[in-house]
Order: sequence, then structure tokens, then C-alpha cells
Amino acid sequence: MSAYLAVVSARYRLLLQYRTAAFAGFVTQFFWGAIRIMILGAFFATTMDEQPMSFAQVVSYVWLGQAFLGILPWNVDEELARMIREGGVSYELMRPLDLYTFWFARTVALRTATTTLRSVPMVLVALIVLPIVGLSEYALAPPPDPVSFTLFVVSLAASVMLASAITMVMHVMLVWTLSGEGFNRIMPGLTNVLSGMVIPLPLFPDWAQPLLEWQPFRGLVDVPFRIYSGNIPATEAIWDILHQLVWTGVIVAFGRWLLQRSLRDLVVQGG
Repeated sequence: MSAYLAVVSARYRLLLQYRTAAFAGFVTQFFWGAIRIMILGAFFATTMDEQPMSFAQVVSYVWLGQAFLGILPWNVDEELARMIREGGVSYELMRPLDLYTFWFARTVALRTATTTLRSVPMVLVALIVLPIVGLSEYALAPPPDPVSFTLFVVSLAASVMLASAITMVMHVMLVWTLSGEGFNRIMPGLTNVLSGMVIPLPLFPDWAQPLLEWQPFRGLVDVPFRIYSGNIPATEAIWDILHQLVWTGVIVAFGRWLLQRSLRDLVVQGG
């Protein structure tokens, strides 16, 4: 286990070096977060129906979404993709490590390192700076109580595991299709919509709620951010965290099976 923890640590520290890209990402995400809040604010100002989330909860939901955008499985590890295209994957097969767990460790670092660099300034600006400049209505509100915050942290960690499991499926698809462009181009749009990143899932039509409630992408965004805002009470949060963990286990099992199938007839490219 220490070998895989070392992989996470080394890869995490390597990815933390891209500070300029992280700053550019922070500025971009803050801009889009402000636009989304204005659009949703217009919706709440004109709707005549009672909504399943308050505007304050939606604002917190949006800012957290922008802060932790990097967790979402919208891209693959470019170094792994290059190794698969150029034949370097053969060296990966020679390591005295379980290949799936080794790649999973790299993926956890990929999902968390850039997120760390962008989330800290985003949370500080949304939580502290906006109220200071008189924009309290559009600021990130603190969690309603310590229990909700604790459950949010647990749920966020489960989101990282779930996102890494989904990203691993994307990595294995690179082995199957070499370029992987078809499947991996579909995933960002699918993930953003079904996770609740574009529109909070409770705001979708009632007929869509049963499907949205059970599909795995909900555990990436909808569950942790609604726990933080108090929209999911602490008494119900345990079941939603269990939902995240069960789907993580299912997708990990599928990814392992898919990887083993792909390695039976692996053709190494390059030379």
C-alpha cells in the first residue's frame, strides 16, 4: 500500500507546479460562476412556484461547483494517454504493482492536485471577499452546522474516489480504442449535466428525478454540495454517501474487468 501512496504523493506534488495554469483556471471559473449565479438569480426572481432549493443554497452550490470543478472526470491523464499511443504502456506492465491500482493512484492525484490550487482562492473569495464588498447575497454561505460540514468532507472524499473510478474507465478505453476520442469526448458533456454542474439536479423536472436520483454522476456534485448547504439534512446524508460508495465499487469492478479483458489481446504501438 505504501507504494501506491507514494505514487499519489509524488504525482500530486508534480501537478502542484502548474500554478499559472491554476490561476488562469481560477479566473475563468470565477467568471463563469458569476454568470451562472446571475442566470439562476433571474430564474428565482421570476418563478412563481416554490423551488426545492433556496437561492442561498443554489449560490453555495454554484461556488462549490466552480471551486471543485477539477474533481469531475472530464479529462484523462495526458501522460498515460501518450504512453498508450506511443507504446510506453509496455513499461507499465513490467512494474511489480497492480496496474489498475497504480493507475488509480495517479488518477487520484490528477483529480485533486489542480483542484487544490483552484479551490482555495475560490472559496476564500466567495466566502470572505464578496461579503466584504457588499455582495453577501451572492456569497458562499458557511455550512449550517459542524455536522453538515463534517459529512460534506466525507462526501467530497467519496466524490474523489467516484470521479477517479470513472476516469479509470476513460483510461482503459484508451487501451481499447487507442485514441479514445469518441468515448472521452462524450464524457464531459454527460458528466456536467448528470452531475448537476450545469443545473442543480433538484431544479430538473419532476419526471426526471427518479432517474437522476439513482444514476452514479449525482455523487460527483449534487450530493456533497447539497450536504454542505443543508439541502440534504444530516439524517439523510449517510444514505447519499452510501450511494456514492456503492457506485464507486461497481465502477471500480467494471474498470478492473475491462482492463483485464483489454490486456489479453494488447497490441503495443510505437517502437
